[in-house]
Amino acid sequence: MERPAWAPRSIDITVPSVSRMYDYYLGGSHNFEVDREAARRAMEFMPGLPKIMQANRAFMRRAVRFAAGEGITQFLDIGSGIPTFGNVHEVAQKASPEARVMYVDHDPVAVAHSQAVLRGNDRADIVAADLRKPREILNSPEVRGLIDLNRPVALLLVAILHFVEDADDPYAAVAELRQALAPGSMLVLTHASYEGIPLPPERAEGAVDVYQDIRNPLIMRPRDEIARFFEGYDMVEPGLVPMPEWRPDTAPEDEDPYAFSGVAGVGRTA
Repeated sequence: MERPAWAPRSIDITVPSVSRMYDYYLGGSHNFEVDREAARRAMEFMPGLPKIMQANRAFMRRAVRFAAGEGITQFLDIGSGIPTFGNVHEVAQKASPEARVMYVDHDPVAVAHSQAVLRGNDRADIVAADLRKPREILNSPEVRGLIDLNRPVALLLVAILHFVEDADDPYAAVAELRQALAPGSMLVLTHASYEGIPLPPERAEGAVDVYQDIRNPLIMRPRDEIARFFEGYDMVEPGLVPMPEWRPDTAPEDEDPYAFSGVAGVGRTA
């Protein structure tokens, strides 16, 4: 398999990557055949996966505009993935020219491509780090140089927590991040769940098994377990809801049924 120029030498291009599969679902070009093959296998069980990812991105953009409208000018996007049209920095800096955006990802392709996209933008940067090690994120020179933790921050955990297993204690990681943020900060979150998927659970489990096979388990938590991530936050209306129902720009009933798979919410600290 020929290695494209944009692929860092350090990555194994024979192993599927969650972020590159996500890029494929969204119609991006920074993925390999091994990623596309895994994504197509998952879509055999859940053909609406691209619609779910589109709904996820649409919610993210609405939530960023909301946060900017509430006066937040700092954004920390952990698990940011491979840049595609309508990224956080594009939405945030259009809403507020003063907005600063710090991306965090541990996928080398996501980091390398983000660095290329952000070149020349002195109000946006990326650091290679892992959500499971929040102290390393918070203490990194990149974050310290761009984000003032004494001022409110919008923390984005969009489509990432369902890839953190319970054994790695994602609740502790989210709590540690919350404790480091100033009052008035926000948590923007989406999470996969069997609730809302327009398929029998046993068929949806086939897609989940694909992620298990590529050693990136997809943890489909129920709504009450997802709500626990918002401990210490006051939920913003309309609460924790299917993605198209969170402050929609268009009528939710016009959305594809798959868009209602999983939940989204925004919380704010006092």
